[in-house]
Amino acid sequence: MKVYKFGGASVRSAEGIRNILHIVSGVSDDLFIVVSAMGKTTNAMEVVLDNFMKADRTAALKKLAEVEEYHTQIITELFQQPEKGKAAIEPLFDELKTLITNGVGDDYDCWYDHIVSYGELISTKIVSAFLTESETANTWLDMRTLLITDSNFREANVRMEESQFRLKATVDFTKSRIYIGQGFIGANIKGNPTTLGREGSDYTAAVVGNLLDAESVSIWKDVPGILNADPRIFENTVLIPELTYLDAVELAYSGAQVIHPKTIKPLENKNIPLFVRPFSNPNEAGSVIKANTENTIDVPVLILRKHQVLVTVRPRDFSFVLEESLSKLFAVMSKHRLKVSLIQSSAVSISVCVDNTRYFSGAIDELSNEFRVNYNEGIELLTIRGKNDEIIRTTTEGRTILLSQHTRRTAKFLMKEV
Repeated sequence: MKVYKFGGASVRSAEGIRNILHIVSGVSDDLFIVVSAMGKTTNAMEVVLDNFMKADRTAALKKLAEVEEYHTQIITELFQQPEKGKAAIEPLFDELKTLITNGVGDDYDCWYDHIVSYGELISTKIVSAFLTESETANTWLDMRTLLITDSNFREANVRMEESQFRLKATVDFTKSRIYIGQGFIGANIKGNPTTLGREGSDYTAAVVGNLLDAESVSIWKDVPGILNADPRIFENTVLIPELTYLDAVELAYSGAQVIHPKTIKPLENKNIPLFVRPFSNPNEAGSVIKANTENTIDVPVLILRKHQVLVTVRPRDFSFVLEESLSKLFAVMSKHRLKVSLIQSSAVSISVCVDNTRYFSGAIDELSNEFRVNYNEGIELLTIRGKNDEIIRTTTEGRTILLSQHTRRTAKFLMKEV
């Protein structure tokens, strides 16, 4: 049994969904397919949510109508009998309209998971119905009933034991060779929808692979595999054919977009290889992440994180105790869901680099109660793993560097955005 995960770029068009059929048709193994929301649907659903939270139901329903039209256009192009595809998603849009019309936007994170999670439900309904029309039998699953999480809305953690019980009681490959479920979403024990964090579909695939003891997990991407840098930013990128779990964790922590940071642990725990394969060229090998590799990574790896903030805190009265201040700083960052990607301290200050999210201002307000706080927005964090003088020169030349760090293998630079 194998797990295949198809991301939003794979299902953003009728052509992409036909390619899923092509890939699946060429595999004789039992498959559990995890699918993300189509294209930029998650972003669009966030706009729906924002209008709902402002009690502007008219604007929310108008944006939702655009989302529905986008999916309807794909169905019209994709299906020989479009009414079957439309019938599969109409109940979901009806549910959404009822939620928006009758709900009260009080808790943003809870409502985020309730509303935005429909993107994955809609996409999987379309993929499942198209495979059925194409005579590829499959079973659609609602992952809100199978992946049980805590109630940490928007960044929920999977309760593995309960989820395994439910998955194994439901998934029976003697009855269906192909199962289709949503990435990114689950529910707490009370049945309230939850999400696993942006790009959480990779994590879903890894969890399913772990709980069902998969032979492998394959994530299909719009890149040849894992590259040493983002080809949209850097020139002359090269494919990294194999990485260890440790390599992948380090890259994900540094901000590499190709793998979600939480994805590796469930796979490493059961020694399940993770393949990152090119969606447009399914016959190519791509990259594999596994316990041991024959060759080490022999090229510099460049990771650029945009929209960062450099925050510096200082004591108000110079009674500075590093350990106590670090503890307080990280407690506040954790409370406000800010992930620290760099830290540097001096005799009287601590500086950290974090993502500029909607929670940032709340963290600054709380820190200001006890510290003097300064921060710089519009920052990029460049991480070079496998550094050398030439690559440092070519990637930082002419840039305004606010802070740099060097270890034996890695260099990090905080620079003003260009």
